[in-house]
Amino acid sequence: MTYFPAIPAPDTDAAAAARQRQTRLTKPLGSLGRLEDLAAWVAGCQGECPPRQFERARVVVFAGDHGVAAAGVSAYPAEVTAAMVANIDAGGAAVNVLAALAGAGVRVVDIAVDTADALSPAIGAHKVRRASGNIAVEDALTPTEVMEAIEAGRRIADEEVDAGADLLIAGDMGIGNTTPATTLVAALTGTEPVAVVGRGTGIDDAGWARKTSAVRDALYRTRRISADPIAVLRICAGADLAAMTGFCAQAAVRRTPVLLDGVVVTAAALAADRLAPGSRQWWQAGHRSTEPAHSLALRELDLDPIVELGMRLGEGTGALVALPVLRAAVGTLASMATFEEAGIDA
Repeated sequence: MTYFPAIPAPDTDAAAAARQRQTRLTKPLGSLGRLEDLAAWVAGCQGECPPRQFERARVVVFAGDHGVAAAGVSAYPAEVTAAMVANIDAGGAAVNVLAALAGAGVRVVDIAVDTADALSPAIGAHKVRRASGNIAVEDALTPTEVMEAIEAGRRIADEEVDAGADLLIAGDMGIGNTTPATTLVAALTGTEPVAVVGRGTGIDDAGWARKTSAVRDALYRTRRISADPIAVLRICAGADLAAMTGFCAQAAVRRTPVLLDGVVVTAAALAADRLAPGSRQWWQAGHRSTEPAHSLALRELDLDPIVELGMRLGEGTGALVALPVLRAAVGTLASMATFEEAGIDA
């Protein structure tokens, strides 16, 4: 099943009430800058003013390998993906450290890691296949697999929201995954490879040339189906990206705000907004990475990053750095005194 119902809009009355409340707080008008806009967005998502502080923010890291890694498009071998899944599960990755600081829980899911068995039954509960196909020479997924992956993402979003999540972050883990992510953005926006291919985990000039060639070859196969996001996901993305697409769209269906991370997650979000128009209303861009395709996807989604620190790790780390800023927006709107309460004549 890949049908998404009409996406509801956030509550405009609650957002308007938040903006009005800002004018009564003990500060000059507009002096909190972007925090005021973010607070109004959260109020609209929650449907109440003042908004509640996030009590169960959750990061879901979608792990998957990609056959295109064998083409030398990454600075690291594919075996690192499985090792990093274990590291995240053990609490030793950057995402774990930043999540603890930001007050968020972390879950890692094996969607397409290139191992016969997942690290645990829970981690592998939604596994679609071992490694997505090498998009330079073949489709990433079969028609059945792309549907399974989108559905997996939908189910994961439902599981998190049903367990009480009030803010979601999708993270990524997969060697070579910026190549299909870049291809996905290029296909959905009609952009030439040289304009969107970045350095990923730090490839050299020869690696960049191989990556650009792989993206170009994959794009050629999408030239007649670029208006069909499911077909594009099948041909040039992968199981992890398709699952993140379902996850981001279903979060909007469930009226749950999402902080987007880097190029991989934002590429999936771009596909999600094509599948479920209006989903973007429920998202904020946590950060802007150094990948050119990330900037392009953010422009297409009309989202401005909360922070911009030159990060390019993935895992959900950029969004987690932005989460305390979002918490600050909520806290100031909800807890500052009004002029009336402070006895100030203004």
